[in-house]
Amino acid sequence: MYKLDDLLYLMARLRDPQHGCPWDLKQNYASIVPYTLEEAYEVADTIERGDFQQLPGELGDLLFQVVYYSQLAREEGRFNFADVVDGITRKLIRRHPHVFVDGDLYGEPDPARLEEAAIKQRWEELKAEERAARAAEPEQLSLLDDVPSALPALSRAVKLQKRAAQVGFDWPETLPVFDKVREELDEVLEAMSEDDHQAMTDEVGDLLFAVTNLARHLKVDPEAALRAANGKFERRFRYIELMLREQGRSLEACTLEELDSLWNRAKQEEQAGPACG
Repeated sequence: MYKLDDLLYLMARLRDPQHGCPWDLKQNYASIVPYTLEEAYEVADTIERGDFQQLPGELGDLLFQVVYYSQLAREEGRFNFADVVDGITRKLIRRHPHVFVDGDLYGEPDPARLEEAAIKQRWEELKAEERAARAAEPEQLSLLDDVPSALPALSRAVKLQKRAAQVGFDWPETLPVFDKVREELDEVLEAMSEDDHQAMTDEVGDLLFAVTNLARHLKVDPEAALRAANGKFERRFRYIELMLREQGRSLEACTLEELDSLWNRAKQEEQAGPACG
């Protein structure tokens, strides 16, 4: 069975200037980023579908992205894969003092167990200390600086909101968030009445941000919720296509009322679930 060292050797061979792969030799940090995002989404999709037989392969694809960046950096004398492993291990030991007593990875565990709230608070304190240590001028450092801009918009909105909530910039209850959603929806309608496309774009963005805030207060992951809604839409639309194929009809030949009727039928069948034998 191949091991991690074999994968690192393979990566080095692919990037060998004389005998490597022409495609791999043309790549750089920026060109690999889209593949990294795609592989991360494929891992998430595999888990959501419960396809654990395929999960090792998808995790391998994601691991290869880390190996790729590390090889590029090694060639430039910046760091290597061992530095990546060392860095994450040290960080996780530092962020889990309740598990690794005195910062010793192999030390005896502490029999006393902290409450989850205390652990979370300490985690956030340690991350704040790390952010301050990275800043040349800590007083200039924004609380939002290390929220990655490349995150999916919904996920990034949640992280921004959570970060602001740490310093009290948040609604203490859920009901005012509902009012905010209604307010933003009214502003979308106002922009529509004025036929102002830029205003509509801005207001729809505000509405999405407010709905994301509502999801956060309800402890719902908006990214996962929207992926589930996408899947539900796809299943029902495919049902409509199937029913029409069986009838020898096309989507284009149907009225909206007919399509809506099939949609409701798909919805009812989903809600009924599989019949019991």
